[in-house]
Amino acid sequence: MESQALQDPVAEPHGAEPAAAGAPPAVVPGKEFTRTCKGLVVVLVGGYVLLQLLPSSLDYLAIIPAKTIPFVWTVFTAGYIEQVLPGAIGSSLGLLFCGKDIEPVWGRKEFLKFIILVNSICGVLAFCFAVALYYVTGKESFLVTPLSGFHGALAGFLVGLKQLLPNLELPMCFFWKIKAKWMPFFVLCFSTIMAFIVPDSINFLPTLLSGMYVSWIYLRYFQRNPLTGLKGDSSDDFSFPSLFPDAMRPVTDPVANLFDRMLCARSRPSELALPVSDPAKALRRRERGERVLEERLAADHAADTEAPALGHSTAED
Repeated sequence: MESQALQDPVAEPHGAEPAAAGAPPAVVPGKEFTRTCKGLVVVLVGGYVLLQLLPSSLDYLAIIPAKTIPFVWTVFTAGYIEQVLPGAIGSSLGLLFCGKDIEPVWGRKEFLKFIILVNSICGVLAFCFAVALYYVTGKESFLVTPLSGFHGALAGFLVGLKQLLPNLELPMCFFWKIKAKWMPFFVLCFSTIMAFIVPDSINFLPTLLSGMYVSWIYLRYFQRNPLTGLKGDSSDDFSFPSLFPDAMRPVTDPVANLFDRMLCARSRPSELALPVSDPAKALRRRERGERVLEERLAADHAADTEAPALGHSTAED
């Protein structure tokens, strides 16, 4: 099958809370790194090694706003080029650990589609932000500084984890853990603070912000849910205000309403995963999703057991 086998949905992940009525079917963390993620790690590490062997290749792979107009393809390639070793290591680890939880649910094709989409749009927006900062500040450094890295897609993965495993506790440092649903907001705050402390880090901020917003808009309004077959995820637990603390509701609610007016009107109502207020309907919706999940698990298990048996019978012949 295209996607790897889903994990057994019976056990709840450590730190997870029981799913609320109307919530998507339970998803548990993956146990193994996927082949797709391992292949992408090779791409990231290979890009870093290429820059060490041929430093001039950076001009043709990373976004340099002053040269982007002739080298338009750089907005698509920059997302896979890490310029420093810590960036290559951090992006590789983030890809492996986030991908093992996300790809088994989405499937390989949707997982790759998400990465390509987020990285490409982040590349375009990073170019636009750099040009805008140049006109605002007058600093030519914004036009000649190479922009690249996988951090836009990593920010998108955090939003994906918030959707799939919101109560999963992620280790930060020592004994401190933070739930996945708060990771996007934490990274947003941390990156904004670092942009003021370390001026050069401001080059990463637009890509991080773009990765979060682009991924949320895609998952909220456009992605075809692999478990329910519905378009988007309009549950309250994945609304725009849910990305921020409740104290910021007066600011985030108007923005959420603006997104709904602009994007919901363009989608067919029959395809939207509309929020359910009736507990009975919510329970039926959840049971339907769980049946779909069980069918996929059974099909994957049958395929895994049939292949060894076929190979054994062939060897005996």
